[in-house]
Amino acid sequence: MVSLPVVMSVVRTVFGQLRKIAIVSSIVSSIVLFAGCYFAPYFANRAAGGGTDAAEGEQHDVPYNVNDSFLLTQDVLRGEGVLFEVKPGDKLVTLWKDADTGPGILGSLVGMHPQYRYEVEVLPNGDRSSRIIVNVRAEDISDQDLDKYKASTRLNLFGKIDQLAAKFPPSGGTPKEGGVNYALLPNEDLKALARRATGNEDNWRQIAKDNGLKSPTDAANLPSVWIRNTLLSEPKKEAPTGN
Repeated sequence: MVSLPVVMSVVRTVFGQLRKIAIVSSIVSSIVLFAGCYFAPYFANRAAGGGTDAAEGEQHDVPYNVNDSFLLTQDVLRGEGVLFEVKPGDKLVTLWKDADTGPGILGSLVGMHPQYRYEVEVLPNGDRSSRIIVNVRAEDISDQDLDKYKASTRLNLFGKIDQLAAKFPPSGGTPKEGGVNYALLPNEDLKALARRATGNEDNWRQIAKDNGLKSPTDAANLPSVWIRNTLLSEPKKEAPTGN
């Protein structure tokens, strides 16, 4: 027959083991809960498209040659305190900048580093115009948040380029020979300018082509519009008179 002290010893051993199991289980549960709180944003970010290299582009056409447009872009970036490296072929890349929202403690442990930069290229877009293309490149930023880091949103880059060009028109933006630069009157479009300067409203198409524009209203924000001398020397088109 088993003695009572032996039974008690066995009972104490069993309860001791159960207590250890309970403690370990509690610790594991706490770790899982703790990790879940910190890893949840990380996995949510991954599910939303973050954690990988992503890019989104936008473009802006200006009535200046490539060199002038590239210099305007650099001047605006400098004014905003944005550091960049100039690359061959009228390209530049800004330095990486940390995003507004950090990765958190565990996000850092798993390598999350939300950051973004801009990749800029200027291409010719006609005889006297060019196109500024800006890609925002992001890492560990979700797709749904990518728009707020675009250059037009973050820096108002294109708006400030237009403002700077209006204040200090580039020297090579419009031709200085073989024509005349006209400033638009308030609420005047290319059709009205063509009628005023050449006497023929239909000349707006040639004026638009010469200035890298596509519609009569595209010149609304330009400091001046160039009109070739051949249009200015054309016979004035008389307005029809009633009988």
